[in-house]
Amino acid sequence: MIIPMIVSSDKTQLTHFRNKQAYPVYLTIGNIPKDTRRKPSRHAQLLVAYLPTTKLGGISNKSAWHRALANLFHACMGNILDPITLHGETGLLMMSGNRVWRRCHPIFAVFIGDYPEQMLVTCTYNGRCPKCSVSPDELGKLQSFPLHTQSSAIAAYCLADNDNHCAFHLACHQAGLKPIFQPFWEAHPFSDIFNSVTPDILHQLLQGMIKHLIKWLIKIYGSAAIDSCCKAMPPNHKIMLFTKGIATLSQVSGQEHKWMCAVLLGLIIDLPLPGALNSSRLIKAVHMLLNFLYLAQLTSHTNETLHRLQDSLAAFHDNKAIFIDLGVRENFNIPKLHSLSHYESSIQQFGTMDNYNTEQSECLHIDMAKDAYHATNHKDEYSQITIWVEHREKVERHAAFVNWRQQGNQHDLLSQTPLRPPCVPAQTLKMPRNPSVKAETIHDIIGMYGTVDFADVLGDFIAGVLNDSLPGHVTQYCGENIYIPFS
Repeated sequence: MIIPMIVSSDKTQLTHFRNKQAYPVYLTIGNIPKDTRRKPSRHAQLLVAYLPTTKLGGISNKSAWHRALANLFHACMGNILDPITLHGETGLLMMSGNRVWRRCHPIFAVFIGDYPEQMLVTCTYNGRCPKCSVSPDELGKLQSFPLHTQSSAIAAYCLADNDNHCAFHLACHQAGLKPIFQPFWEAHPFSDIFNSVTPDILHQLLQGMIKHLIKWLIKIYGSAAIDSCCKAMPPNHKIMLFTKGIATLSQVSGQEHKWMCAVLLGLIIDLPLPGALNSSRLIKAVHMLLNFLYLAQLTSHTNETLHRLQDSLAAFHDNKAIFIDLGVRENFNIPKLHSLSHYESSIQQFGTMDNYNTEQSECLHIDMAKDAYHATNHKDEYSQITIWVEHREKVERHAAFVNWRQQGNQHDLLSQTPLRPPCVPAQTLKMPRNPSVKAETIHDIIGMYGTVDFADVLGDFIAGVLNDSLPGHVTQYCGENIYIPFS
């Protein structure tokens, strides 16, 4: 049984921390459904560490400072994931939810993070794709490019152990990788870090392409026209009304972008384009990008939905040139736009998008980082935060126990057998006093029950009874010469 370990982190959420001394790393344990038609399985998420995000003020050289921060991150991640390195190969006994012990092999399967963290984890440069070898000036094209492979990356990083550092830096440059000494995924042979980087609806679509799209539309039609349409929007079921418009909003959350998507197409459907241009291409581009967003958020996929997902993306690329014609864009070399081309393969491999969306971990950042920081006196935050989180978990476990007892479950937990790996009991043979079938022929015993050595073993038994004083190997030799006159 393979237990995928999904690692997620977000250092940008800890702006409340003075000097940004740490940011949390979460570990998600669960089965990722390979069948895209299945609903996502239940995952258990827990806080495993706070990674340091010190600014390393003693390093004056900017490039050396960036390399030191990257090496510090990979060293910490290596220490965090070191326990599963050995167990991934040898396995260990773990109990599942139905109280059955299984031999499990935990492996590093998926990394969840926004674009800067994906660059940091995969050791690739900013403005590139963390999964494939597309060049920065081809990010706006809808076509497939060769994928990065971890084996080739490890071959380049193995040169770091040699004395010739020039050869190491040259190999990393040719591979399009940062010169990192011993990245944490180097010790996980069953993982592929470039394949483990997954899409993210929150940062790539809602806070990415949808945010860009709204800015483009405001620049095309003007903020006054967009806001007036927002104010004229009638109340409707499950529709968020922006009574003051959307052009002046700042620090818009992912949920607010979802509400904007519900009314965005209705805001521009009747607005004329500058220069009396035909608005059909613009409406088509907006429609297809929104369609891609809603299809990507489905909790169950089939081959038809995946084809429609790719068709929506292709239709957006076919009509995106209208933004260049209107002067709001010069090109579409946007990494987040290119990342949409990897959605279909990721869904086929890791399941539906809600298995690895950062919206889940964003809520954990509030509980484990922001609220924990506000509970401290803002001095020596790390020790206070860990104690606060530990106390909170104990209170939650006690509250769950009290709730369980109040529901009428009076069984004493102390009387239960303690959980431990199963032990193999002593093997004993039990035989009935009276046989269930009588007068079976030797031919039927051999043919019906598969006892092909029955006649030989019976001869050895008879020889042992007749010559009980002889040793076993002698009676076995005598048993070969015993003739059985009955059938």
